Amino acid sequence: MTTIAFDLDDTLLRGDQSISEYTVQTLHILSEQGMRILPASGRAMESMADFVRRLGCCTHFIACNGAEVWTADGRRIMAQTLDRDTARAVVDFGIHEHVYMQTYDGACFYYNKPSSYAESYARASFLTGVLTPDIRSFVDLHPTCKILMMDETEKISRMREEAGRLFAGRANVTTSKPSFLEINPPGASKGNALTWCASEMGFDMKETVCFGDSLNDLSMLQAAGLSVAVKNARPEVKEKTDLITEYTNDQDGVARFLHDRFLRAV
Repeated sequence: MTTIAFDLDDTLLRGDQSISEYTVQTLHILSEQGMRILPASGRAMESMADFVRRLGCCTHFIACNGAEVWTADGRRIMAQTLDRDTARAVVDFGIHEHVYMQTYDGACFYYNKPSSYAESYARASFLTGVLTPDIRSFVDLHPTCKILMMDETEKISRMREEAGRLFAGRANVTTSKPSFLEINPPGASKGNALTWCASEMGFDMKETVCFGDSLNDLSMLQAAGLSVAVKNARPEVKEKTDLITEYTNDQDGVARFLHDRFLRAV
């Protein structure tokens, strides 16, 4: 059985965060033919739920950059969190860098200071933002699977390298968008979560086809039997995948690739 795994933002989703009817129909046909459809996003579960319902053919999905795996009916079957000391250290790093930071609990995200980042994130994620100036105390009481920082692209790039050194072995440091710095538990990655799903659900990693566009997708792409970057992917992602779609996310690149590969003769 082939498993099709894909990122959401800038990969399956169009720029306006919609999923076209063509994409939905293509994935439904593949599911009816016995293929497993497995979304894998940096988003929290509550931020993915509407997209999973829109697709209507997923039994499971990977959230928070691989820190969690959920069933489509809302049961969490795998979860990892940052240990308290590491979460505190990550927050202290963000405070030292004077950046916007947020963490998660349920259908809310908790952010450290008023910012346009909070406003745009609330619109994009469908989550409710709660101003929480003392994020350090918050993570003490609320174990988290992810701390997200936002700032200018150049600053985030520098911080990613520094955080990678500071938290080596203690946290996984990655980026989904150029202005995002994402800190997850050390074993949390989309690739590890996909491998976990393969073990638990009984599918072969050699029979997976994975799609992505950014750095947080690399672990999944590198673990896949066949890795595919969408046309709009970051150059460093394209360099490390087996194939590149002919179309961007706004042109339904994932669905067009799948149709040509699996359905053209149908």
